[in-house]
Parts: sequence; C-alpha cells; structure tokens
Amino acid sequence: MRKFFRALWRVITFPFVLVFKIITLPFRAIRTASRFLNTDPEADQPLIDSISNLVTEPEARASLWDHVEALRMHLLRMVVGLAIGVGISFYFTQNVIEILAGPVGGLKNLVAIEVTESIGVFMRVALLSGIALSLPYIAFELWLFVAPGLKPREKKFGLIGIPVAAALFILGMVFCYFILLPSALKFLLNFMGIHAQLRPNSYFTFVTGLMFWIGISFEFPLVIYVLTAVGFVKPQILAQQWRFAVVIISIIAAAITPTVDPVNMSLVMIPMILLYFVSIGLSYIAYAGRGKQEEKAAGTEPSIS
Repeated sequence: MRKFFRALWRVITFPFVLVFKIITLPFRAIRTASRFLNTDPEADQPLIDSISNLVTEPEARASLWDHVEALRMHLLRMVVGLAIGVGISFYFTQNVIEILAGPVGGLKNLVAIEVTESIGVFMRVALLSGIALSLPYIAFELWLFVAPGLKPREKKFGLIGIPVAAALFILGMVFCYFILLPSALKFLLNFMGIHAQLRPNSYFTFVTGLMFWIGISFEFPLVIYVLTAVGFVKPQILAQQWRFAVVIISIIAAAITPTVDPVNMSLVMIPMILLYFVSIGLSYIAYAGRGKQEEKAAGTEPSIS
C-alpha cells in the first residue's frame, strides 16, 4: 500500500516538479557554470613524473584513456557543429558566391568546362561559410576540453576569447576581400597582357584559400595573449626576437600571397607585422596580469614597475 501511495504522489506532483525544474534551469546552469569557472585544477606534476606514472600506475593509464575519450567526444561534437554550420550556410551560399565573384565582374564572366565544376564550387564556398559560422562553437569545444586543467582566471580569459577569435577570423577575411583580393587580381589578370579565361573552380579555390589563411593569420594576437596568460610565452622574448619574426612573417606572406610581386606581398606582410607588434603589447598586458595574480596568491602586495 505504501508503494501505491508513493507512486500516486509522484504522478500527482510530476507536473509541478517539471515546472519547477524548468523555471530553475537557468539559475542551476548559472550556478554550475560559476562553480566550474572558479574551480582550481589539481596540482601539476612534472612531465617526467607523469610519464613514469603511466608506466607504473594503472590509475594513471585509466586517467589517460579518460582524457582520450573526452577528446574524441569533443572532436565528434566539433565535426557535428561544423556539419550543422555547413548545412545552414547552404541557404545563403549562392549569395556568398555572387559576392565573391564581384571583383571579376560577376558569375557571368566565369566559364565552367566540367560537368561537376559548379557544384564543387558551391560545396567549397559552403564549407568556408560553415567554418566561419561554426567557429565560435568549435572554439568553445576546445575550451571545454582544456578548461579543467586551467586556473579560474585562465578559464575566464579563454571563454572571453571565443567571440574575439570569431571576430578576428571574419575581420581577416573581410580585409582579404576588400584590400588584398582586388590588388592581386588586378596584377594576375593583366600580367604580360595575356587575357585569362576564368574558371569557377580555379577562381573560387584561389579566393577561398586566400581568405581562409588570411583569416587564420588574424588570430595571432589572440593566440599570443592566451599563451602568455597561461605562462607559455613571455613578452620580453617576443620583443627581442622581432627581427627574426619579421623574416618568418615574410616567408609566410610569400607562401600565402598568390603573386610574386612585392606590392601584393607587402599587403600581406604589413598587416601581419602590425599584428605581431600588437601581440607584443597584448602579451605585456597578459604578463602583468598574470604576475599580479601570482603575487596575490602568494600573499604579497603587487609591485609597481
């Protein structure tokens, strides 16, 4: 009889419990997120000790496989998020293709010579649009994977950096479209006075590849800031090695730039060099903030330099 009344009570109170859980869901989610963001990671171990533990301790090996399984799930969700982003981009890919064809006078100036060329172009542009659309979610999944090993301050900065990363990627693509692409096409299409018959496949491969890599290069300041905030990079080293960095940037610019002329190469180099010096400034800011946090944790007053 007691079981009967208990089951009856659950049936009667189920709608009220369900409404209560729905109403309190945002508050419980905020509390869980706050607890996650403010939880300190476990004490770090030296790399040699961690490797030796994998050999000698079954618990360490089990923990490693747990991390591998967690990474697999995060990668799977990133792929699903990218697929959803590409699926959503199908609705406006045609408009994006028309915009990208603007520098050469529109789609009417492109001639396809293969049966599947047009659909290949559509899928390529849809993939680029899907990457731009799903980039915040992909960055969020990466943050979720590494966040358990970060300190509260590092977790918060990483979370703030997700929309910044998406904005920088889009800013890089916009810069490429409006600044670099017209100059590069003007040089390429008039080189030696030879008229080029443009194909959709070659043209959109050129445009999407260039926009993608320029968008990636614009992420550099954020990457440097995050690496400095977690203690992997020091601004003094970046400032001392700026000449070497300029050489590396020139090599990368030569690889990214579709032309061999110095004008278009400079259009890539100058923003990347400016981004490098911006990265040094952001690195100093992150380094100063990390120093204050360490002094505060040690119970000392932060020194003013």
